[in-house]
Amino acid sequence: MAGMTLNSVLKNKLESFRCCANDVIHFKLVRQKSDMEDDSSTFHPEMTHQLFGEQESIFGYKDLIVEMFYSASRLTTYVNMQYFEKISSNMFGGIEPDNVLETLAKEIPPGFVTNKDEFTRLLPKDASFKPYGEMIHSYKVSKGNDLRNFEIYHTNIDTPGFREYHERLQTFILFFIDGASFIDVDDSRWHFYLLFEKYKVNDNPMHAIAGYMTVYNYYAYPEKKRPRVSQVLILPPFQKQGHGAELLQTFYNTCYSRSEIKDITVEDPSENFQRVRDYVDAKNCMDLASFKSDKLLLGFSDDMVQDARNKLKLSKRQTRRIYEILRLKATNVNNKEQYRSYRLEVKKRLNAPFQKNGRDNKKLEQVLQPNELSATMNSWPLDQRHAYLEKAYEEFEEQYKLVIDRLEKYH
Repeated sequence: MAGMTLNSVLKNKLESFRCCANDVIHFKLVRQKSDMEDDSSTFHPEMTHQLFGEQESIFGYKDLIVEMFYSASRLTTYVNMQYFEKISSNMFGGIEPDNVLETLAKEIPPGFVTNKDEFTRLLPKDASFKPYGEMIHSYKVSKGNDLRNFEIYHTNIDTPGFREYHERLQTFILFFIDGASFIDVDDSRWHFYLLFEKYKVNDNPMHAIAGYMTVYNYYAYPEKKRPRVSQVLILPPFQKQGHGAELLQTFYNTCYSRSEIKDITVEDPSENFQRVRDYVDAKNCMDLASFKSDKLLLGFSDDMVQDARNKLKLSKRQTRRIYEILRLKATNVNNKEQYRSYRLEVKKRLNAPFQKNGRDNKKLEQVLQPNELSATMNSWPLDQRHAYLEKAYEEFEEQYKLVIDRLEKYH
């Protein structure tokens, strides 16, 4: 009994030196020296398992703070850590603390500073920063009483200085995009879309990074192109302001008149980005004759597929999804027959055994045992199939309603 108590005391002492990496990493986008002491400008990672393991924990410190500051324009990087107490090798039989800076240094490109005074000294260099590439769109966003200006630039890796800039910028994806990996920038088929906030300091125009998107140009037989949106990141201080939709629509606008583009796809979108994509695509499809309410209630049609592909470069799969969103929007859910007709059509699609995408398979896993996953839906017991269809349908309707709410709010 005494041994068990001793073990639990030791365990508690060890646990007191463990902290959540998501909480202790403090990001800042620094525009001026005062930002460094302004807690309101701090933001935290959404995830750290890609650096610190599935538990997303750092061991060996009490009251740890890991500072990761970036100058808002050039992304000059400062990394350092502070703590109240650090575990020593003689405290618990040689257990060593995690080497946090070494872990971060493997992902952050060389050239970052660890001295705050040196970082402060480098800040004024941001005044001469100019965005890379060509500006292709500008717009304004109201926030409180302020009207803020934003610009989107298109560039490729050959633009002088951009390669090094991109190396610093892409470190954010490890903390904000699940399953993220750095891309092979030496492949010339990569294109980059950079979002900046434009503001002035003493009448000098400044540009602070707000987000970015990468697009890869695949070839489609025989002589077409199929651009695929790969990584999209709006940095946390700029989220929920409509920038993701602006970025995606700006890219779309560069594609519409290009006859060599067959359609536009997206690589494994997160739920948040899928919602942005659905909103933009639905907003655009609402302007097409084949997607008017009376046509939607008649069912999915070849006209919709052709219209969306020819005018908006949408794939058939995404067009079908947008049809389901807009038909739900056009459906009177208080009209039992109309609502029932809608539900049956969506469930009919879900029931097609060879049209399962990755998201549907995840839903299957919630209903079936692993050894049943390989079976087609036709071989399932009827009650099991009904359970899947009902659960899947409800999840789709919930996703669709979020898009419809945004459409009704802004259009």
